[in-house]
Amino acid sequence: MTYSIEARDLRLDYRGSPALRGIDFRLAGGGIYGLIGRNGSGKTSLLSLVASLAKPTAGTLLVDGEDPFENPRIMPDVCLVQDRIKDSGDEIWKVGSFLRTAAALRPRWDQEYADRLVDLFELPRRKRISSLSLGKRSALNIIVGLASRAPVTIFDEAYVGLDAPSRYAFYDEVLADYMAHPRTVIMSSHLVEEVDSLFEEVLILDEGRLLVHEDTDDLRSRGVSLTGPAQAVDDLRHGLTVLNEQVLGGTKSITVYGDLDEDALSRARAAGVEAGPVRLQDLFVHLTRKDRR
Repeated sequence: MTYSIEARDLRLDYRGSPALRGIDFRLAGGGIYGLIGRNGSGKTSLLSLVASLAKPTAGTLLVDGEDPFENPRIMPDVCLVQDRIKDSGDEIWKVGSFLRTAAALRPRWDQEYADRLVDLFELPRRKRISSLSLGKRSALNIIVGLASRAPVTIFDEAYVGLDAPSRYAFYDEVLADYMAHPRTVIMSSHLVEEVDSLFEEVLILDEGRLLVHEDTDDLRSRGVSLTGPAQAVDDLRHGLTVLNEQVLGGTKSITVYGDLDEDALSRARAAGVEAGPVRLQDLFVHLTRKDRR
């Protein structure tokens, strides 16, 4: 089961300060979506609205066509997993008790899958959460997210405490379980280079505004690095957004964002200019640079 998510002129203020400034998007559902942005860009604010932890200041948010806030049909089917166990008192629970409570709250919980994940991440069931390392706490959180099988499952930096082997095990589980049990998965992460291969679509937030919402492959194709004789590179930049520029002697290298057609690429090669791909992480860094806002 998958749910769509739609925002129309969505706004959220905290004590008079805007956290989200009129966001519009639609996620059709049944995909793995990447939500990326610098610290303070509004990622957690947006996800808290989807998870009914807050009510929008203005605008509309719909999950499966309905307002999710205090909605008894939608709320149990949205699972937000954050980077640590934040609720006061939860850290004194034992791992096993915490998972049993999560199972009681999630109508689609898969206990067999949860047990397998506990073994995979080597979680001690009888230990108190307060005694766990940061990595084990992160593992406990992502087990809740995966085993919930919620139609909307959100991982908000939930796995940053894991070591590299455990993170890659988590990425494998997300993809495998999504293929076996399709749902709407949203992943917010600073580790863009590690997870971008999972994303079908990417949303980039910057200072509370939606900067980009595109198919991941289309977004990558819009970023091109051009390196060659300075004059030849300058001749190709017209009509494109230059995100970054470096000069060394008579050689110039620029990163551009826009539609560079095959004719332009042919002219680039003929002029001795080398065109290369740009990683999604580099596009994100350049698009959200302070001097570009």
